[in-house]
Amino acid sequence: MADDSQRDPDDDFRDMLRELLSGNSEIDPRRLAGAAGLPDDPALISQMISQLQNALQNSGDGINWDLARDQARAIAGQASHDVDAAQREVQQQALGVAALWLDEVTSVSELTATPQLLSRSEWVTQTMPVWTQLAEPVADSIADALTNVLQEQAPEEMAGMLANAGKLMRNVGGTLFAMQLGQVVGQLSAEVVSGGDIGIPLLGSDNGDHQAALLPQNVAAFGEGLDVPVDQVQLYLAVRELAHARLFRHAKWLRLQLLTSITEFARGIRIDTEPLEQLAAEFDPSDPEALRDALASGALIPPKSEAQLAALARLETTLALIDGWVDVVTARATVRLPKADAIAEMVRRRRASGGPAESAFATLVGLDLRPRRLREAAAMWQAVTDAVGAEKRDSLWSHPDLVPEASDIDDPAALIARLSNPEPELDDVDRALEDLLGDDSGDRPHEE
Repeated sequence: MADDSQRDPDDDFRDMLRELLSGNSEIDPRRLAGAAGLPDDPALISQMISQLQNALQNSGDGINWDLARDQARAIAGQASHDVDAAQREVQQQALGVAALWLDEVTSVSELTATPQLLSRSEWVTQTMPVWTQLAEPVADSIADALTNVLQEQAPEEMAGMLANAGKLMRNVGGTLFAMQLGQVVGQLSAEVVSGGDIGIPLLGSDNGDHQAALLPQNVAAFGEGLDVPVDQVQLYLAVRELAHARLFRHAKWLRLQLLTSITEFARGIRIDTEPLEQLAAEFDPSDPEALRDALASGALIPPKSEAQLAALARLETTLALIDGWVDVVTARATVRLPKADAIAEMVRRRRASGGPAESAFATLVGLDLRPRRLREAAAMWQAVTDAVGAEKRDSLWSHPDLVPEASDIDDPAALIARLSNPEPELDDVDRALEDLLGDDSGDRPHEE
């Protein structure tokens, strides 16, 4: 029998976790699942235990994002059904009509890629790379904080056991986080109606090859309960999606700027270790609900810094400008639809109440991306359109320096004045400089 003194402390810690995961512990795995934001589903809990046990064997250091994708696809497939060929043909025709209507009201670039009709599972697969990009900084912050607190707060007799447990904790914590991401994105797949439905471009690339997509099953569900013919709902949502996708193709810099801003905000998140240390000191294994409450309440994430508040304000302004522009262009393009106003109001209410993405961003990125100034931004774009026309309005998206700011939403008249008089009047200094340059170019009289 091997001497216990020769035993690797990591093995002790691994055995302790295995005991927890095998059920030989006071902590009920169902409550562990609840603390991770997962539902009380026996099959899901069994999968969680299996994945956590695999994490104990994993020698790598990182989050298994494939697990998140597989989890989300499984959830997406539960309530999914195939849309028949006739329905797909009708939706494809709606996209064709939508493109023609948009050509009449905006000069932004047409799409080079054919719009897609996606199932819920296909939407998960195509959008997961962006979700993981946005969620990874937060996952790293949480994993680092948990590991540090665990090592700092452990009793002295456990110090050897935990000395090198960081990688193990990151693997286990990363697995829980990946499953939570899969849960959120899987639920979201049943709600989104299009690629741009949540306000940011989940489909496409930073080189301008932006992709538009509709989810026919969810489009049909969106129309239920509305006293509106389904074909009008399909056309209206097709116009909105194409307008959103065209904007990001036209303003090629916009997607990278938006995603970079969100990622930098997430990297700025720091976990407040004081409540975490208190939680560790007072944690009662027979009452793991305390852990869930601490996680769900957001108590571990301290108040936003001044820099984060400023970044959040910029993000909200950008999102409001994007959605406001899409609203105005869509309204112009759908004047032929008798029920366009009713559908538009439903879309606005959905976004104002948080829409399908609010819980996703709040849970995974710690960020509320609700465009609070959507109506004001739309009113600004409408005023600009009425004053200077669609072409000048759309030219504001041609460069980051030209895009309106929060002050322009507050005072559209000032923006309209700048657009109406692009050449400012010269003051005395400018005139003198112009005269001097004119003299140097040959207008100066020759001296005898």
